[in-house]
Amino acid sequence: MADLKRTNYREGKNRRNKKQVVRPKQPRKEPFKVIPLGGLKEIGKNCTVIECCDQILIIDCGLAFPEYEMFGIDIVIPDFTYLRNNMEKVKGLIVTHGHEDHIGGIPYLLREMNVPIYAAPLTLGLIEHKLEENAMIADLHTIEPGSKFNVGCFKVEAIRTNHSIADSLAFSIKFPGGHVIHTGDFKVDYSPLDGKVIDLNRLSQMGDEGVDLLLCDSTNVMRSGYTPSEAVVRKSIDEIFDNTDRRIIIATFASNIHRIKYFIEASMKHKRRIAITGRSMENVMNLARELGYLDELPQSIFIDISEIKNYSDSQLTIITTGSQGEPMSALSRMVEGTHKTVKLKKRDVVVFSSSPIPGNEKIVSTIIDKLYEKGVDIVSASSMDVHVSGHASSEELKLIHTLLRPKYFMPAHGEYRHLAEHAKLANSLGQCMDNIFIMANGDALCIGDGKAEIAKEYTSGEDIMVDGYGVGDVGSIVLKDRKILSQSGIFVVSVAIDKASASIMAVPEIRTRGFVYVEESRALLDEAVAVIYNALGRHLSEGTTDEAVLVKAIRHDLKSFIYKETRRNPVILPMIIYV
Repeated sequence: MADLKRTNYREGKNRRNKKQVVRPKQPRKEPFKVIPLGGLKEIGKNCTVIECCDQILIIDCGLAFPEYEMFGIDIVIPDFTYLRNNMEKVKGLIVTHGHEDHIGGIPYLLREMNVPIYAAPLTLGLIEHKLEENAMIADLHTIEPGSKFNVGCFKVEAIRTNHSIADSLAFSIKFPGGHVIHTGDFKVDYSPLDGKVIDLNRLSQMGDEGVDLLLCDSTNVMRSGYTPSEAVVRKSIDEIFDNTDRRIIIATFASNIHRIKYFIEASMKHKRRIAITGRSMENVMNLARELGYLDELPQSIFIDISEIKNYSDSQLTIITTGSQGEPMSALSRMVEGTHKTVKLKKRDVVVFSSSPIPGNEKIVSTIIDKLYEKGVDIVSASSMDVHVSGHASSEELKLIHTLLRPKYFMPAHGEYRHLAEHAKLANSLGQCMDNIFIMANGDALCIGDGKAEIAKEYTSGEDIMVDGYGVGDVGSIVLKDRKILSQSGIFVVSVAIDKASASIMAVPEIRTRGFVYVEESRALLDEAVAVIYNALGRHLSEGTTDEAVLVKAIRHDLKSFIYKETRRNPVILPMIIYV
């Protein structure tokens, strides 16, 4: 019994002496929103907004190229309405890399507001060039992989990735609301041409720190396995140079500096001189020299495009723009025979070191067809490994998800099928579907109080179309008219009316463009005049001379008549002239 008492006494004493463990209170996270303004359910015009504590950080600001039926449209940019309405909250813009679909909208954003821009050297150089072309200046900040910097309440860290352009970055963004990682466009390349491998170690550390939300590139999610390394292209280019003594013309993206650098090195190995043609190619090459990417290449190997006549075909490599079939590019001008210096010859070797951007397939196919007609030898990605994608395939995406282990996931950068498949991939790795959010431009992902939900159509996510100097003044109605004009033409009617007597003063005049050939359609146009007389007569006989009434009557009757006779719907433009 005594032993039992001593035991109870010791246990009680230990309980009294044992210190109470007080766990530190986790700071309350502020609610935040992620608002995509572009880049979802489409390829292009990438732009994402993070908002927390009444402060806004913008990630990328790109453009998209017009779709086939956007007649006359030059480019498409995001709708900046939300940013314009919250201008005082915007603290900065961080840019993942220098492709047009990530930087092309910046000059248009800067017309709306003055915002500091943070980007890696090459990206910043490309942005500066855009600003010079638009006679603009901006508050520009150079960052490097590993850079840590503050933009308002946002603590940003730049992480090295691999893509088809140098200086590509992912971003870790920490702020009072949590921790967001945006991968940008990327792939996992263990042997990139510049030797700078994606920083998987840092991404793994980020996963250990905890990631609230991941935004991840979805472009190649439907491709199984791994995206091939740029080293594959090196082998193919060597093979092309080894097996021809003909002139080699290489069309590629001007921004892919490391690949272009290897084309140059392969040319040097085979004692060829290099000529550059195409404005964007020349601009990027000059920028690459300024930034030191081409320091080890002797300037003596480059010749002006006007000097190619002084060299034999076996001594020449021409690197050109036009891999996407752009109408005014150097390669397109060669095909049409309008290039000032380069005239295509039979057995020239033309290398397409690219794949068509979605929507450009038909244009590129047409260019290739015309090259075949000229007897040119074509090398493309379909026949040889002269191009590899810059986007991660499914196994690489699985690796990123496994390293980061985010609480919430939002597939980014892709058409709807890409976003949906990426959501399935994340779910297959154990992520709950309730924590995966397939968004649309203009939606907002609202995260706070331990939950996340989508606010549909939170702001406008519409396409803003740029036509010449006009920004946003061409909408769906104008495009519809342009489409009709392209398909059925225009039918203009001019009628002189005496307002006092409510009578027609002369035979109505009809002019058409793109509808019918007038000389062969006199009978049809004469009948149309009779329809106009009847339409006007109903109203003029009652003394009605109101322009809106008469225009509506002409348009209604002519539309029915023309469709019945021709099965066409031209734009009908009545003009009433009062005398």
